[in-house]
Amino acid sequence: MSLLKLLIRGEIIMDLHYKGQAYTGYREVIPANEGLMSFGLLKLKNQEDYTGESGRFEIALVILSGKATVNVDEQEYKDLGERKDVFSGRAATVYIPRDSKYQVKAKSENFEAALCFVQAEEKYPSFVVKPEEVVVNQRGGETNWQREVHDIIVDNGEGKVGRIVVGETYSAPGNWSSFPSHKHDTYVPGMETELMEIYHYRVSPDSGFGIQVLYTEDRELNEAYLIRDTDSVFIPKGYHPVVAPPSIKVYYLWFLAGNMGRKMLPNDDPNFKELRKLETL
Repeated sequence: MSLLKLLIRGEIIMDLHYKGQAYTGYREVIPANEGLMSFGLLKLKNQEDYTGESGRFEIALVILSGKATVNVDEQEYKDLGERKDVFSGRAATVYIPRDSKYQVKAKSENFEAALCFVQAEEKYPSFVVKPEEVVVNQRGGETNWQREVHDIIVDNGEGKVGRIVVGETYSAPGNWSSFPSHKHDTYVPGMETELMEIYHYRVSPDSGFGIQVLYTEDRELNEAYLIRDTDSVFIPKGYHPVVAPPSIKVYYLWFLAGNMGRKMLPNDDPNFKELRKLETL
């Protein structure tokens, strides 16, 4: 992980950039921050299994590649997953409630999943979001901020989950994403929701890179990270655009959580607000 840590109220609370590592089985990537969010990856060979307990967290288990059967308490979800990697289709996702036991059994050699943990107060029933149920949005402008956004658990999660909001973004080569620059770190009713966020990246080809920018208006946070395949970034506050170099595809899984509701109300950087008038997708 990086040496940079975020200073809030005089206390160092968290690393922001977590570099990818080779792993097998389960790997905790980002530990829980003040009890609210954490992130992990799971990689299994065919017929291998992993058993866990959600505890105080609700979990979105997003299948990145391969196929698996997932059991949550007494409910079995068979043969989920149909893409060979994140660039070849939409995700299958299992929602695992808090206070649940779960088991993942791989049904292919290349199974990998992301586990997005968010603290929850209430236990809801588990459910699956199938690939055909993912809502696909084309966003941005025709010149250089095009991307495809996949809503996995967003509006469809109202009344079915506690805090978690989950999706995937595919940045077009040579384009900016999460743009115009926006933030969601302050609760302003009707204008902005206070939500922390985690990004997990894949890059194609995997020898390529992307750039993650993080900044606040007061420049307390004013950084840019070279993002490699399988890196992750924690975004507790500030504007957070992403850019993909020409010829490079940049994907990121994103999930958010906060204490003031789960409706996303991004607040644009005033320097870029006029670009909204030029969006054509």
